[in-house]
Amino acid sequence: MIKPDEDLIIFIISDSVGKTAENVINAVTSQFETNRIEIKKFNNVTNIAKLSKVINKALEEDNVLLAYTIILPELCKYIESEVQRLNLPSVDLIGPAVNKISDLVGQRPEREPGLNRRLDQEYFKRIDCIEFAVRCDDGKNISKLDQADFVLIGISRTSKTPLSMYLANQGYKPANIPLVPEVTPPQELYELPSKKVVGLTIDPDNLRGIREERLRVMNFNKRANYARVNRILEELTFAEEIMKKVGCMVVNVTNKSIEETASKILAEANES
Repeated sequence: MIKPDEDLIIFIISDSVGKTAENVINAVTSQFETNRIEIKKFNNVTNIAKLSKVINKALEEDNVLLAYTIILPELCKYIESEVQRLNLPSVDLIGPAVNKISDLVGQRPEREPGLNRRLDQEYFKRIDCIEFAVRCDDGKNISKLDQADFVLIGISRTSKTPLSMYLANQGYKPANIPLVPEVTPPQELYELPSKKVVGLTIDPDNLRGIREERLRVMNFNKRANYARVNRILEELTFAEEIMKKVGCMVVNVTNKSIEETASKILAEANES
């Protein structure tokens, strides 16, 4: 135990950015009403040479605790042997939990530094893509089209929005623009690289059934112009002309699931 007038110095050692170790130590030290705890952080300690330097620094201090989140086996063995040899107080913040879970699930851990951070980055990337899809849904925020990975175009009920959300969940930034004969498409659409634009088309009879069901659910007249064959053919012809002008990939979504359509889009995009 340290003397009343002395400080405890905690060396946080990590083979990644050290956020996990820092969070744990902050949570623990918050339980003590004292200002005699000093924290020093050593991140990205990924080899024995770096680890040895940190341990030598610890030997220069009094009242040091080594708190570490080291996942690489060779570094774990080294620090365990050194703290025992030098009689340095230490606490492994992640090893016991990793070993216990490994025993219970019967699976060896990946032993990859920063894996949690990488997963966090992937999560936040998906969130960013979903937010982008929402902001650029149904022709909104046309000025952001150049930031999109894909711009979906098509007439009503060709699955533009659900397809956008699916692509966003896969880590892509999608925008979508409805094509309506009475509305001139934005000039920005024609300024995009054609490989970024995806035209969605559908069989007219299939679309009529979808639109009739939509009208029924919304308690509208089933015979409204929206679901009439002539109107549907007019819209499809208009959309086809736009797609030819843009020179984009065209995908027929008739009887296709969102996953199937997305898979086809991504496959063709990877080939181009």
